[in-house]
Amino acid sequence: MKEAEKPHAEEKFCCVSKLKVFLMALSLAYIGKTMSGAYMNSMYTQIEKQFNIPSSLVGIINGSFEIGNLLLIAFVSYFGAKLHRPRIIALGCTILSFGCILISLPHFLLGRHRIESSISPQENSSVMPLCLVNQSLFSLPTEESSTECKKEPGSLLWIFVMVGNIVRGMGETPIMPLGISYLEDFAKAENSPFYLGCLHTAAVIGPFIGSLLASFCAQQFVDLGSVDAGDITIRATDARWVGAWWLGILICALLNLLAGIPFWFLPKSLVKEGETKKPVEMSEKSVVLLHDKTEAKQTMYETAKDFIPFLKALFRNPVYMLFISVTVLQFNAFIGMISFMPKYFEQQFGKSASDAIFLIGVYNLPVICVGYFVGGLLMKKFKINIYQAANIAFWLSSLEFALYFAVFWNVCDTSPVAGLTVSYEGIKQVSYAENTLLADCNRDCDCPLKIWDPVCGSNGITYVSPCLAGCKASRGTGKNVVFENCTCVAASGFSSQNVSAVLGRCEEDEDCGKKLQYFLIVSLVGSFIYSLAAMPGYMVLIRSLKPEEKSLGVGVHGLASRVLAGIPSPIYFGALIDTTCLKWGTMTCGGEGACMMYDIVPYRWFYLGLPAVLRGLSYIPIVAILLILRKKQKSERQVLLNTPVEMQDKEQEEMK
Repeated sequence: MKEAEKPHAEEKFCCVSKLKVFLMALSLAYIGKTMSGAYMNSMYTQIEKQFNIPSSLVGIINGSFEIGNLLLIAFVSYFGAKLHRPRIIALGCTILSFGCILISLPHFLLGRHRIESSISPQENSSVMPLCLVNQSLFSLPTEESSTECKKEPGSLLWIFVMVGNIVRGMGETPIMPLGISYLEDFAKAENSPFYLGCLHTAAVIGPFIGSLLASFCAQQFVDLGSVDAGDITIRATDARWVGAWWLGILICALLNLLAGIPFWFLPKSLVKEGETKKPVEMSEKSVVLLHDKTEAKQTMYETAKDFIPFLKALFRNPVYMLFISVTVLQFNAFIGMISFMPKYFEQQFGKSASDAIFLIGVYNLPVICVGYFVGGLLMKKFKINIYQAANIAFWLSSLEFALYFAVFWNVCDTSPVAGLTVSYEGIKQVSYAENTLLADCNRDCDCPLKIWDPVCGSNGITYVSPCLAGCKASRGTGKNVVFENCTCVAASGFSSQNVSAVLGRCEEDEDCGKKLQYFLIVSLVGSFIYSLAAMPGYMVLIRSLKPEEKSLGVGVHGLASRVLAGIPSPIYFGALIDTTCLKWGTMTCGGEGACMMYDIVPYRWFYLGLPAVLRGLSYIPIVAILLILRKKQKSERQVLLNTPVEMQDKEQEEMK
């Protein structure tokens, strides 16, 4: 029987070679997967408020993506290259798209989002008394109704988000390892760096677009299209605001589904660029079609048998194992910070989620892209060896680490909130107890203590609710409601006759805005310096491995970073942040919901201090790597000095 003609790299789709079609499709898949990841990281604070869950639970949802990735990464990294790689990537894109749809599903199962408020609709439309003995009529449901509330399915719909995140992680798994190995197999050696550079660029474009999309969606109210804007009485800076988190993830689902389509029509293998026929064997990466099932099983058995020796060799490689230790420590720091950075901007600088996401994306992602490019260019231009690369990575990382401590001084003062951070007389204090919300000026008002419905008094102090501010009347409608005759505003010693309050927390002062700018500038410079160190650092990982160990070594490195950093980091960061909560929100049945306000001082120490400790510890294995490589370089020089010139020339020729 005549053998089927082998596909050629030069065969074209619409005047474009199949390899370049694969590169374009893979770049789009990279944009889709990284865009989805950046969007989800930006929206976890909105998901937290939508489902009224604590940060520790949000951390578990965040880590569930890595769990999904973990379920398949070992299999894909080792056995994936033996299968039809383009079609596996296509399947991965489809699964990723399905995961995104699953994440958005709870929005369509939930009813309209209920904004926690102490003001009835009637009060918001006319002048109504607020501070009365019977004020509890407008409070949350009583304990008798709590049993009925527990039966509501909406309180557990966050499970769909977690399962969707797991599915999304499973779908993303094959895109990078199989895509890169396919390019490496069939691209010219001189073209390979350019192709990889295109993928790295796409991997930065994706998060940038994802951040802009998240910023736009966070600005839209969650019930977009079903609620009149005039009926929304809170602003985007309010802790109760929930953005349209479901909208952007549907857009990501569509993009990922489209990205997978070209891969279904690409061949299993191609002829290497510049060659006219396919070699019979192309090292271990090539896949020979086996018709005999017995022979196929034997090949798989032989492949699996080599797994243990390769794994042992990796564990005995001191530079490789130390590098994994560095990665785990630094990833713990960065993943924890990235996961809760929008929340930090909201709490520390008083920014809305939309503004926080936009600033993070604009100030950090473009310079990271430039840093990767410049770092790779310098590595290529100066032909740096592994010891030099380790030194460059160490000193650049150390410089950025020293600069990092400047952010500890770019902080705002704690916002004055009566009964939480200041007393009703305006004296600074911090309290987690609910009884401190009561004072002589509001003790007879019979106010609900669990509600978070902040108002800003004319004295510059925020009150947890109009009732707790002692306000007796209101006028106006919608966002323009003004509360009047507020006894607690008068009790603070405010001399003006205007003892009123308006909806929302008091705004941060101008000095806080300047400190935010300094924080962003430090973050921008630090991101650029650290991204410069990324390529030399990655070179240390790659060059510490033998050629036959690289595929498995990179896979195990990714596995370790996920198991020991990607999964636990958001969970314990979230749990620590929860301990700093001053005022919890309430669920429909009266249970504890998402945190509305944090004690910013311990929050800041956890958020900035813990990464500093983790990164500081990472320099112990870094120094050990430098010492090992220095010793190795000295021994190699000694060998060269004792080797005849003819042998050195021969060795250099062989290396070329």
